[in-house]
Formats: sequence, C-alpha cells, structure tokens
Amino acid sequence: MSFNSFGHMFRMTTFGESHGAAIGCVVDGCPPGIPLRAEDIQAHLDKRRPGQSRFTTQRREPDEVKILSGVFEDERTNGQVTTGTPIALLIGNVDQRSKDYAEIRDKFRPGHADYTYQAKYGVRDYRGGGRSSARETAARVAAGAIARKVIPGVTVRGALVQLGPHMIDRTNWDWGEVDRNPFFTPDAHAAAEWEVYLDGVRKRGSSCGAVIEVVASGVPAGWGAPIYAKLDQDIAAAMMSINAVKGVEIGLGFAAAAASGEDNADQIRMRHGKPEFLSNHAGGILGGISTGQEIVVRFAVKPTSSILANRQTVTAQGEDADISTKGRHDPCVGIRAVPVGEAMLAIVLADHFLMHRGQVG
Repeated sequence: MSFNSFGHMFRMTTFGESHGAAIGCVVDGCPPGIPLRAEDIQAHLDKRRPGQSRFTTQRREPDEVKILSGVFEDERTNGQVTTGTPIALLIGNVDQRSKDYAEIRDKFRPGHADYTYQAKYGVRDYRGGGRSSARETAARVAAGAIARKVIPGVTVRGALVQLGPHMIDRTNWDWGEVDRNPFFTPDAHAAAEWEVYLDGVRKRGSSCGAVIEVVASGVPAGWGAPIYAKLDQDIAAAMMSINAVKGVEIGLGFAAAAASGEDNADQIRMRHGKPEFLSNHAGGILGGISTGQEIVVRFAVKPTSSILANRQTVTAQGEDADISTKGRHDPCVGIRAVPVGEAMLAIVLADHFLMHRGQVG
C-alpha cells in the first residue's frame, strides 16, 4: 500500500492499524532548533482521545505519545529541541477488542471501506477496519502538534457547528465555550440541545453526521502559489483525507453559487496605510494565495457507518447476508474530528510556510 504520506516540505507519513500493536508517524522537514517535548504533543492528543464522554466510543486508549527520534537535549537552552532530522512518534494501542468483529469478519459493512479494500488488495483487516480506521487520525493530531510549532504567530482553532440537522446560532459564538462542552461547539445553547438529541440517537443504536469549522488566524498574505500549489487546493485535499469526510468548503463555499458578483467579491479599502478587506467571503484565500485574513474551512462528516440497526450486505464468498455492527463506536464521529481538522490545517500551513520561505526568502 502506497500513499501514506502527506505534504511537501513539511511531510507526514503515518503507519499502523486500528488493532495492531501501535500507530504512529514520521514527520520530515521540521526545521531544527524548535523546542519540542512529548507534553507539547500530548495536550492535543488528549483532546482527540476516545472515551471522554458518553457521546464518543468507550474504547479506552490513553494515546500516550513517545518521541523516538529527531530531538536532542540542548544544553545551551536547557531543553529538548528538534534537530532537523525525521521525528518519529509512536502511540501504543492498548484497548483493542478484536473479538467484537469475529461475527462479521466475512461480511462487508455498509458505508465502510470493507468491500473496496477487498476489491483492491484481495485481503483486508476486518478488526475495526485496520488501516481505514479513524484510529489512524491520532497520528495526524500528533504531527499537527509539531506543525503548530513551525508556524509561530498562527492560531488554529476548530469547532462543531452542526450536529445532524441541528445548526448552531452564530450570534452565540464563543471560542471559550469550545473546551467547556463535550461537542467542541462555540454555542452553549446548542450544546445543551445536542445532548438530548445525541442521547436519543445513541439509545436507538443509530448515528448522525456533523459539520466542523476550522479557522486559522495570523496567516500573513502570500502563502500558497497559483495553479498546482494553491493553498485552498491543499487544504481541501487535507480535509478530504480525513475518515468519513464527504464535503469541504472554504469561506462562503457552496453558498457562493447563490450569491451575486456584487455580494460575493470581498471589497477592499486602504486602512492605516495598507489594504483591508471589508468582508471574508473568500475564506482568506484568493487565487490559491492567502490574503492575510482568517482562513475559514468547513467539512461535512457522514453518520458513523457502524450501527446496531440490521442492514443488508453480502459476504466475501458472494452470498447475501444481514449485518448488525456491535462493539464500541462513536454515535457521531464528527465530534472527535474537530482536533483532526485542526491538525490537518496546521500541517498544510506549516508546509506552505516552508515552501513560501524557500521560494521568496
């Protein structure tokens, strides 16, 4: 299997399976001299970690990260810094229950990658989906923590803005609220309503989708390049690479199709000796290059495919069958996708920062 790497100058390669001994990643291209300890990475992994509320899978993984290479104790700074060499990170799997999948090992789960993996490779890991499992995203979050350190002055934050059919009220937006509720939503009123809604979904053995919004502040104008190195192109690819993501939009996104040219284009005026945009329908990117405004990206996550409801499928032997997926699963995978979306945006920005620096100095 190829294509396990993402990025150009700042490059991440992930490895491991859902029920294997461990997952991890190798980050190549990180500049030297950046302070980095395991605690810096752990804080972000703890946000993605399963089993933190009744609204996520109850798989108990501490997700404790180990730095295997690429750092050195610098006596001059009295701290551990990056050396410019590949940084290898390892996260152990300690709470696998492969027996939960024994009954369905020969059945293709509707909505999962079971059939397509079998069709492509002729073999698949039925234990939680193996490489296709969202468990792999823990490695991305770890790499994203390093990426944040490469882009000082840039803040990347994510939030859940829609759960199933229920959207937030944007007039209630409060970034401080995101870490005070189990949904990572900036609307406290929506969080209270979502608890009731998702409890009902969970008790029915069903699932729902979500929309996540990720915002990067402090990105200067000029990152990205026209044609085949567009910043929004790489952002879209990064978000679409996340498990269960079925749509991505930047700025006004799909709503731009219904807008007029007068309403959509962000007007500009001189303010304090420099150009200032009067709106941000473009989501901080024009012609594939950052404008200096906030970069705003949203992605839609489909409902979790592992549900208790009985569904029709076929077996690997070509027979019709019924299936009900038992075990421990998120009723909404979108909740834990928030820190993953943050990580992927940080990785893209670190990559483009280094490419920009290499091209224009």
